[in-house]
Amino acid sequence: MAVKIGINPLTWTNDDMPALGAETPLEVCLAEGKQAGYSGFELGNKFPRDPAVLGPILDKHALHLVSGWYSGQLMTRSVEEEIEAIQPHLQLLKALGAQVMVFAEVTGCIHGKKDMPLTRRPVLAKADWQPYAERLTQLADYTLSEGVQIAYHHHMGTIIETESEIDQLIMLTGKSVGLLLDTGHLVYAGGDPLVTIKRHIGRVCHIHCKDIRPEILQWAKNTDSSFLNAVLQGVFTVPGDGCVDYPNILQLLKMHNYTGWLVVEAEQDPAVARPLTYAKMGYQYLSEQVSIAGLELAG
Repeated sequence: MAVKIGINPLTWTNDDMPALGAETPLEVCLAEGKQAGYSGFELGNKFPRDPAVLGPILDKHALHLVSGWYSGQLMTRSVEEEIEAIQPHLQLLKALGAQVMVFAEVTGCIHGKKDMPLTRRPVLAKADWQPYAERLTQLADYTLSEGVQIAYHHHMGTIIETESEIDQLIMLTGKSVGLLLDTGHLVYAGGDPLVTIKRHIGRVCHIHCKDIRPEILQWAKNTDSSFLNAVLQGVFTVPGDGCVDYPNILQLLKMHNYTGWLVVEAEQDPAVARPLTYAKMGYQYLSEQVSIAGLELAG
């Protein structure tokens, strides 16, 4: 089995800051993504959510639907309420062949608040961990029975951010809960992607490939920046343009026979970082490193 390289439309248009790339139509995102070499896209705010509409658009560009972000609220909803709320998103993913769902708990999250320092993010109380894990497992059991696995996205400014919180989540949840490994968010939170892969490779079902500009990360930490201000300053970039150790990450994935998607996701200001340039840069570097690591690349 082979890995596949996809991209998130954040390179062109930003969901958390819609003004970034607001003028860029979906057609440009898809055409340039295909031109850069990618075989699939995750969803973004400009994608139609009717599979009968989106399917032909993706087919026109010979692109797959990789996955799409879902804002979970299991801290405040029952499992039954979340199952009802998740239906449109789940049915879209199913209809267009996506096998994983990017899931992040957004109750109390602050990553979309430009003036909110990351140190003020929500933190789970000790007593809340087990009940939350049980609800998440029940939801994941359901989506998996429908053919789509939850890929839990640890994310800056949310309740699951650090390496230790990822460890706790994996320990308390059932195997139906997959892990989305986001290299950039993990390094931002002070973690090591190599350590997390070694500990939890059996649960890693999806990977977001960001890179980090270390000098900007240091500035963000020193100033207690908000997430969005750090993005605007350029903390993230595409693989190969920062300090994340992709050669060893990919070699470790090869060792453990990883066969899912590798999704380039570089949250940058498209007016500063030309999307096609960075899309090409990310694909070229990642595909080269995939080959060097001995991973087979689909397409």
